[in-house]
Amino acid sequence: MNIALIPVRGGSKSIPKKNTKLIAGKPLVYWSIKAACDCKDVDKVYICTDCDEIRAVVSGFRFFNVEIVDRSMESASDTASTEICMMEFAQQHDFDSIALVQATSPLITSDDLINGYSEYFKNGVDSVLSVVEQKRFIWRSNTDGYAESLNYDYRNRPRRQDFTGQLVENGAFYITSRESLLKSQCRISGKIKTVIMPSESYIELDEPEDWTIVETLLKKREFSIAIPEIKMFLTDCDGTLTDAGMYYSPEGDSIKKFNTRDGVGLRLLKEQGIITGIITSEVSEAVNKRAEKLNVDELLMGVSNKLEAIENLCAKYDIEKGSVAYIGDDLNDIDAISCVGFGICVNDAVEEVKNIADWITVLRGGVGAVREAADAILKAL
Repeated sequence: MNIALIPVRGGSKSIPKKNTKLIAGKPLVYWSIKAACDCKDVDKVYICTDCDEIRAVVSGFRFFNVEIVDRSMESASDTASTEICMMEFAQQHDFDSIALVQATSPLITSDDLINGYSEYFKNGVDSVLSVVEQKRFIWRSNTDGYAESLNYDYRNRPRRQDFTGQLVENGAFYITSRESLLKSQCRISGKIKTVIMPSESYIELDEPEDWTIVETLLKKREFSIAIPEIKMFLTDCDGTLTDAGMYYSPEGDSIKKFNTRDGVGLRLLKEQGIITGIITSEVSEAVNKRAEKLNVDELLMGVSNKLEAIENLCAKYDIEKGSVAYIGDDLNDIDAISCVGFGICVNDAVEEVKNIADWITVLRGGVGAVREAADAILKAL
């Protein structure tokens, strides 16, 4: 069995609670877990932690081959090496190979790990590590205090295209066998191969300024979630179709602010034969009138159990929950988002919802987030 081990601890000096801090809409630890879970060569992913908050966050993710295991206080100290955590795990679990995946390298992808295993499975290879290729001219101070070049002759400076450069560890992942780990007590040993990752993956989240750079890179990635075939699109109302604001007329009547682009998105979905509906916990004449205007197929108001409502709609239309998309923003949407094939939340949703959503819109609720989700689904058809 090939397993991935992701050690995450609660203590962090430079960026407090960084493993659960949101980056590009997800907790930091999410990205490495996703890469490991999406890798076809990994049979199971273990999260090793000493922190209850991390346990709670990881438990909310929608991954099915993840197990959370305890990490000793000794292995989670500021001075402990990662090998201590790996050795503790290897002594308590049986497996063939282990991929150490670092949570502080969120730019890692499943393809990187697949490439790593491709090298590891070759005859004669004992370990694999991820690297980046850097073409930098490196210097150091010698014993006399003067500078000397280490990797090139400065009197004959090579052109960049002729310079081989160096392979530098980026700390993203390491692969070895359980036997080799226990024998060497090191994450890599024996005959070692490297896998080159993109140069930007060299950035690790050790300082606050690193966070801004990596988050920008994550947000620039192409939308890569495989959207299932959607037959029904359901949306929450307040905070999703509206901006969650409370507006009142001079007479004291409640007024809601809707966005016309969201209406167009629902119409475009209907034109493709996708059933549309609104599920809300409130009962409002304003919502009723908006639903009539949008000509949605279903309007369910006063709903206290949205999961049950979705199950009833699936039975009515003979549709599997895996073919349903739902978008929401608050705690009462968690069960709905978790049960469907494509769970979405708006950009200003509460963190608990962001933690479990398949996708987070760029736009906030009430300003076109539903249209954005509709466009993504239509693009995937």
